[in-house]
Amino acid sequence: MMSILDFTRSAASIALQVEMGKEHGLDSHELLRGSMVSISQLSDPNTEVSAAQEIRVTKNLLKLSKAKPLLGLHLGQRYKPSVYGMWGFGLISCATLGDAMRHAMRFLPLTFTFSTIRYHDDGQLIHLQFDETTFDEELKRFLLHRDMAAGLALFKSILGDSFSLHQVTFRHNLSQITHKAEFEKVFGVAPVFGADTNSLVFENSYLAQKLPMAYPTAATMCDQYCAELLEKRRSKLGTTAVVNQYLGMNLYQIPKLEDMANLLNTSERTLKRMLANENTSFRQLVKDFQCSEAMDYLTNSDFSIADIAQRLGFSDASSFSQSFKRWTGVAPLHYKNQRSA
Repeated sequence: MMSILDFTRSAASIALQVEMGKEHGLDSHELLRGSMVSISQLSDPNTEVSAAQEIRVTKNLLKLSKAKPLLGLHLGQRYKPSVYGMWGFGLISCATLGDAMRHAMRFLPLTFTFSTIRYHDDGQLIHLQFDETTFDEELKRFLLHRDMAAGLALFKSILGDSFSLHQVTFRHNLSQITHKAEFEKVFGVAPVFGADTNSLVFENSYLAQKLPMAYPTAATMCDQYCAELLEKRRSKLGTTAVVNQYLGMNLYQIPKLEDMANLLNTSERTLKRMLANENTSFRQLVKDFQCSEAMDYLTNSDFSIADIAQRLGFSDASSFSQSFKRWTGVAPLHYKNQRSA
């Protein structure tokens, strides 16, 4: 199964990491080691890299910097709209912040995020939820902090200092963080640790705020360019691979067909047809994903059956166990015991 690590992106994010590394006295060649990216490619706007190549550089940065705990926060603050190219230009060209949010979510695969970002308006507050990746703990924490700080940096770049967060929450516990004051300095509010979600929360009244650099013609042009670029990158992977990527990025919730079609900026009917042309279906991909993830959790984690059921979108452990036995012919506990024997 292909994953998000197969999706191409601009090399600008790698360039930011190399720049930060140099400021910390790290060697650029060592930061790029194993990535198959050259220093000269970082200044070429046409360079595209895989997410795996970016992760290679990130791992090098963490290793060489001895995993400084605030590195992700500080890196995230550098992600201004210009770093994202036409995606970022499209943001600042929108008429209102609400329009910019719609542009951002529609073309999210053109960014550098490794987090699955969910958007929810409860009528008073906007909740941007950042679901963590499935990488190892150190890398996962770094990417989460980077992505959330980058999100705030975009809002600040678009609206200026008039924008402020209502709340910022993290799932990890306060006992694991020794730099609470620095988090408050970056986000402008005291963070809530040990929360149910990782989220940036702000007043929904901001959505109607007009953007100072709004330019409708430019916004339309950027939308068209981003749509073409997204289709180009999607076609390289194939629809099946892209659907698998989105499935792999969604923890605790399996998207429905309607949700997946919206993510891919297409209709349910068209998505069904594209998958049928690749000899598969959305239901089959979901089943394959759940089965693969379940076997991985049962083999390589200490999660309980109930925990695994929740992570894979099942209502309870019983329904998960029945599905797993139907897929594999054995019950989850039997499968786990076989692998640990």
